[in-house]
Amino acid sequence: MAPSSASGSSTDQTITVEKSISRTRFAELGINSWPKWACPPGKYKLKYNSQQTCHLVRGKVKVYSEDSSSPAVEFCAGDLVTIPSGLSCTWDVMASVDMHYKFEPSPAPSSPPHS
Repeated sequence: MAPSSASGSSTDQTITVEKSISRTRFAELGINSWPKWACPPGKYKLKYNSQQTCHLVRGKVKVYSEDSSSPAVEFCAGDLVTIPSGLSCTWDVMASVDMHYKFEPSPAPSSPPHS
Protein backbone atom coordinates (compact mmCIF):
# COMPACT_ATOMS: atom_id res chain seq x y z
CA MET A 1 0.00 0.00 0.00
CA ALA A 2 1.09 3.57 -0.50
CA PRO A 3 2.32 5.53 2.52
CA SER A 4 -0.08 8.04 4.04
CA SER A 5 1.03 11.19 5.77
CA ALA A 6 0.01 14.39 7.48
CA SER A 7 1.87 17.61 6.78
CA GLY A 8 2.98 19.98 9.49
CA SER A 9 4.42 23.46 9.24
CA SER A 10 6.52 24.73 6.35
CA THR A 11 9.48 22.68 7.58
CA ASP A 12 9.04 18.99 6.88
CA GLN A 13 7.00 17.81 9.86
CA THR A 14 5.34 14.93 8.03
CA ILE A 15 4.58 11.65 9.78
CA THR A 16 4.72 8.84 7.23
CA VAL A 17 2.78 5.60 7.74
CA GLU A 18 3.42 2.49 5.64
CA LYS A 19 0.58 0.01 6.05
CA SER A 20 1.30 -3.71 6.42
CA ILE A 21 4.91 -3.83 5.24
CA SER A 22 6.12 -6.98 3.52
CA ARG A 23 8.26 -9.62 5.23
CA THR A 24 11.04 -8.75 2.78
CA ARG A 25 11.02 -5.07 3.77
CA PHE A 26 10.79 -6.04 7.45
CA ALA A 27 13.92 -8.21 7.08
CA GLU A 28 15.79 -5.60 4.97
CA LEU A 29 15.29 -3.00 7.71
CA GLY A 30 16.41 -5.43 10.44
CA ILE A 31 13.43 -4.49 12.58
CA ASN A 32 13.82 -7.48 14.93
CA SER A 33 17.25 -6.12 15.98
CA TRP A 34 15.80 -2.70 16.98
CA PRO A 35 15.12 -1.95 20.67
CA LYS A 36 11.59 -2.53 21.97
CA TRP A 37 9.27 -0.13 23.78
CA ALA A 38 5.82 -0.58 25.28
CA CYS A 39 3.25 1.67 26.93
CA PRO A 40 -0.30 1.42 28.26
CA PRO A 41 -3.23 3.49 26.95
CA GLY A 42 -2.98 7.19 27.77
CA LYS A 43 -1.84 10.52 26.37
CA TYR A 44 1.87 11.30 26.09
CA LYS A 45 3.46 14.62 25.05
CA LEU A 46 6.61 14.00 23.01
CA LYS A 47 9.27 16.07 21.26
CA TYR A 48 11.49 14.35 18.69
CA ASN A 49 15.09 15.60 18.60
CA SER A 50 15.95 13.15 15.82
CA GLN A 51 13.95 11.16 13.29
CA GLN A 52 12.37 7.99 14.66
CA THR A 53 11.19 4.97 12.72
CA CYS A 54 9.00 2.47 14.54
CA HIS A 55 7.12 -0.72 13.74
CA LEU A 56 4.05 -1.46 15.86
CA VAL A 57 3.75 -5.09 16.90
CA ARG A 58 0.46 -4.32 18.64
CA GLY A 59 -1.60 -1.32 19.62
CA LYS A 60 -3.40 1.67 18.16
CA VAL A 61 -2.24 5.30 18.30
CA LYS A 62 -3.47 8.69 17.11
CA VAL A 63 -0.82 11.43 16.98
CA TYR A 64 -1.75 15.10 17.20
CA SER A 65 0.90 17.61 16.14
CA GLU A 66 1.24 20.81 18.18
CA ASP A 67 0.70 22.53 14.82
CA SER A 68 -3.10 22.70 15.05
CA SER A 69 -3.43 23.01 11.25
CA SER A 70 -2.06 19.47 10.81
CA PRO A 71 -4.54 16.59 10.77
CA ALA A 72 -4.09 13.80 13.31
CA VAL A 73 -2.31 10.68 12.06
CA GLU A 74 -3.53 7.23 13.12
CA PHE A 75 -1.57 3.98 12.98
CA CYS A 76 -1.81 0.47 14.40
CA ALA A 77 -0.20 -2.97 14.59
CA GLY A 78 1.73 -3.87 11.44
CA ASP A 79 2.41 -0.25 10.45
CA LEU A 80 5.87 1.22 9.88
CA VAL A 81 5.90 4.85 11.02
CA THR A 82 8.51 7.56 10.42
CA ILE A 83 8.35 10.59 12.70
CA PRO A 84 10.45 13.62 11.70
CA SER A 85 13.06 15.33 13.83
CA GLY A 86 11.74 18.48 15.51
CA LEU A 87 8.12 17.33 15.79
CA SER A 88 6.27 18.15 19.02
CA CYS A 89 3.14 16.09 19.40
CA THR A 90 0.78 14.17 21.67
CA TRP A 91 0.42 10.41 21.34
CA ASP A 92 -3.11 9.29 22.20
CA VAL A 93 -2.55 5.57 22.81
CA MET A 94 -5.96 3.91 22.44
CA ALA A 95 -4.73 0.30 22.80
CA SER A 96 -1.52 -0.75 24.59
CA VAL A 97 1.52 -0.41 22.33
CA ASP A 98 4.42 -2.81 21.79
CA MET A 99 6.85 -1.64 19.14
CA HIS A 100 10.36 -1.81 17.77
CA TYR A 101 12.02 1.56 17.16
CA LYS A 102 15.20 3.26 16.05
CA PHE A 103 16.40 6.84 16.06
CA GLU A 104 18.46 8.20 13.20
CA PRO A 105 21.81 9.59 14.36
CA SER A 106 21.95 13.38 14.54
CA PRO A 107 24.17 14.92 11.87
CA ALA A 108 27.68 15.58 13.11
CA PRO A 109 28.46 19.25 13.61
CA SER A 110 30.73 20.63 10.94
CA SER A 111 34.20 21.46 12.13
CA PRO A 112 36.09 24.56 11.09
CA PRO A 113 38.65 24.05 8.32
CA HIS A 114 42.24 23.54 9.45
CA SER A 115 44.86 26.01 8.32
